[in-house]
Amino acid sequence: MNIAVVKYNAGNICSVMNALGRLGVDARLTDDPAELRQADKVVFPGQGEAATAMHYLRERGLDEVIRSLEHPVLGICVGQQLLCQHSEEGDVDCLGIFSTDVRRFRPGCADDKVPAMGWNKLGNLRSPLFEGLTDPYVYFVHSYYCPLCAETAATTHHILDYSAALQRDNFFATQFHPEKSGSVGEQILKNFLSI
Repeated sequence: MNIAVVKYNAGNICSVMNALGRLGVDARLTDDPAELRQADKVVFPGQGEAATAMHYLRERGLDEVIRSLEHPVLGICVGQQLLCQHSEEGDVDCLGIFSTDVRRFRPGCADDKVPAMGWNKLGNLRSPLFEGLTDPYVYFVHSYYCPLCAETAATTHHILDYSAALQRDNFFATQFHPEKSGSVGEQILKNFLSI
């Protein structure tokens, strides 16, 4: 299986590559449009800042490439956020795959911590990503979130209910980090690879 991981100077790429390697996948890290188009599946991970990431993608024409992909694509963390319409982080237009904007958590009281960091339970699962999982807990680290929308594929709660995962057609995305979520995250990655 030919798996491409999008290279765009975001953090956390190595842990995703290592997680895929543990599953026996020899993924290729690339920002080459031809390699992304020829892959069987594309993983779009990352930690970083949305405006900087979008600048890198646009500069290399990768924004149009990602939008045009017809094989399965998995966005992770900032990768999920960049697949949305717009992000408050850097006030930037994103790729527009999902019909929601990305917003910053706004604490309502002293107990509301930002960033959201740690393990949290997923609910309302409706995607092949979660096949075989019941009441899964996964690992989150983020200050921005995707509100509930038509493409919400899993929910969680921190300050408010929001989209822990999104799905539209061949595009799948998780706000949490499957590569840091132990056996549950491993199963989610396996499920994606089997789509």
